[in-house]
Amino acid sequence: MKATIDKELLPMKAHYFLFNAGTAPVVPFMPTLAGQLGYSPAVVGTMYTILPIIGMLAKPLFGYIADRYHRHRPLFLGGQVLTGIAFFLIMFVPGMEKPLPKVEFHCHQGVSDIPRFCSEYGECVERNLERYYGNRTLECELNCEAQPFMWDIVCEDWLKNNTENCAANRTNTQMEFGASITMQKIENDGSCMFFMIPHDQGQIAGQNVTLYCPKEKEYFKSNCTMDCREDYLKEQLAESAVINTSSAVTMPQFWLFFGLLIFSWIGMAVVVSIGDAICFGILGDRHHLYGKQRLCGSLGWGVFALLAGLLVDHMSLGEVNKNYTAVFWMALLIMGFDVFASSKLRHTPTHLSSNILKDVGQMFLSVRCVIFFLWCVAIGLGTALIWNFLFIYLEELDKAFEGCDSSIKTLEGLVMGIQCFGGELPFFFLSGWILKKIGHVNAMSVVLFGFGVRFILYSMLQNPWYILPIELMNGVTFGLFYATMASYASIVAPPGTDATMQSLVGAIFEGVGVSMGSLIAGQLFESVTARTTFEIFGIGAFIVFVIHVCIQLYLQRNSNIDENGKGTVKYFAPTDAMHMLNDQEYSRVS
Repeated sequence: MKATIDKELLPMKAHYFLFNAGTAPVVPFMPTLAGQLGYSPAVVGTMYTILPIIGMLAKPLFGYIADRYHRHRPLFLGGQVLTGIAFFLIMFVPGMEKPLPKVEFHCHQGVSDIPRFCSEYGECVERNLERYYGNRTLECELNCEAQPFMWDIVCEDWLKNNTENCAANRTNTQMEFGASITMQKIENDGSCMFFMIPHDQGQIAGQNVTLYCPKEKEYFKSNCTMDCREDYLKEQLAESAVINTSSAVTMPQFWLFFGLLIFSWIGMAVVVSIGDAICFGILGDRHHLYGKQRLCGSLGWGVFALLAGLLVDHMSLGEVNKNYTAVFWMALLIMGFDVFASSKLRHTPTHLSSNILKDVGQMFLSVRCVIFFLWCVAIGLGTALIWNFLFIYLEELDKAFEGCDSSIKTLEGLVMGIQCFGGELPFFFLSGWILKKIGHVNAMSVVLFGFGVRFILYSMLQNPWYILPIELMNGVTFGLFYATMASYASIVAPPGTDATMQSLVGAIFEGVGVSMGSLIAGQLFESVTARTTFEIFGIGAFIVFVIHVCIQLYLQRNSNIDENGKGTVKYFAPTDAMHMLNDQEYSRVS
C-alpha cells in the first residue's frame, strides 16, 4: 500500500520538534548555570521546588480558561512567545561579584618577594594562569594588614631616606603598595601557589621602592587582598564560597534570575498542557498514535541538546566559566519558528462540558484515579533528581576524574542525545503497542522499577563517561512514563475537559512530585554526598514499586472497590479503555 501523510498532524509534529529543540539548549543547563552564577545546591533546590508549584497553579488555571472560553490557540501561541523571551533575557542576568583574591605577602632577603595564595584552588588553576598570561607581568595593588614593626621596615628599608610622615603611619592597620608580578614564574608546594615579585619593582604612593626586608629584623608576613585588575585572574583565584538561600533573597540579581525562570516555567506549563490537549483533540479516537507525535519532540531535544553541549564547550575554550551565549540565541530563534509552525494548527474542540470543575473533580472519587495521581507524584520525585541535579553530579565526577582537560558540556550533550535517540524516541514510537500489550497499570510498575535500577547505577559511577549506556533507560523512565500518563489522562477525561485534565495531571506530576523531589534532593546534596542521594532515591523507587504492585493486585481481586458512590467516574482497565470513545468511555452511577 502507498504510504500516506496525515497533513493535519504535520503542524503538531513540527511543534513538538521545534518546542523541544528550542528548550533543549537552555533547560538542562539551568541548574549548572545557577551554580556558575554563585548559588548553592540548596538555593537551586529551593528554586526548583517553587517553580513546579508555579506550574501547578498555572496549568489548571490556563487549562480551565482554554476549555471554558475556547482559547486554546491564543494561549498556546502566547506561552511559546513568553518562554522564548524569558529564556533569552536570562543571558543578561549578572552573576555574583567575585571577591579579590586573598594572599599572604612574604618579604624575603633574596631576589624576590612572594605573594602566597593558599586558599583552596583546583589543580588546573596554575596551568590555566600560565597558559593564559604566558610571560606577561601584571601590575597589582596589595592591601595588607599592617603592624608597627612592618611600618618600621617600610620606612627604614623600603623608603630609605624618603621617610617624611612615615612614622605617623605606625598606628595604621592597613598598608597599600604596588608590585609587578611575573606570571611565568608561578610555583607551588602542593598546598599554596607562589607569585614572584622582583625586589626592585615595588611602588608606594607612586614612588618606586625596593621591597627589601633585612634578615636580622622580624619576619615580614601579612594577609592581603591582591587587585591586578584582571577578571580572569580574579575568577581563577576566587574562593569556592557560594550563596546560601538567606543571602540570595537579599540580592536583586537573584530575583531577576528567578523571576525570568518563573515566566519561562509558566510559558512552558501552558504550552505543554494545552499542546497535549490539542494533539489528543486532533487524534480523536487514535489515542495510541500520541507517542508517534511526541517522538518528534524527542528528536528535536536530542539533536539540539547535543549541539548545544558542543557549542558551549567550543565557545568556552580558555575561559574560566562556560559561555552560554550561543544557546540563548538558539532558544530565541527556534521558539520563533515554533510560533510560526503552531499558527498553522487548526483545532476546534468537539466536546463542551457544562461544568468542567465538577466533571474533573469526580475523578478524585475513584480510588484507582487517586492511585494514578499518587503514581504521578512518585515519578515526579525521581524526575526532579534527574532534571535538576544529574548534571551537577556529573560535574563533580568530572572534576575528580578528568582533571584539567574537561569536555563536560560535550558529555552532557551526549547524555541528552542518548536519552532522546536511544531512549525516548523508540519508546514513544512503540508506546501504543506496549500499552496495548501490558496495559497502563503494568506500565506504571515498569516505570517505577526502571527508576530504581537507574538511580542505583548512577550511585555506582566513578568515570562520568560510563553514564552514557545508563541513559538508554530514559526510554522507560520518561518515554514510557509520559505516554502512559498523557494517554490515560486523555482516556479518563470527561468530554470537553481535555485541556483541564492534561493540565491537572501535569500539575500533579510537576507541581507536587517534581517540587518535592527538588527540595528533598537539594537538601540531601548538601547534607550527604551526591552519590548517596542517588542511592537513597534508588532504594525509595524499589520500595514504591513493591507497594504499587501489591495495591494493584489487591484492587484486581476487589474490582468493586471503585464503585464508591454517586457521580464516580469508572476507571477502566487499560486495555479496554484504549478503545473506548467519547461518552462510551465513562460510566456514571445515577
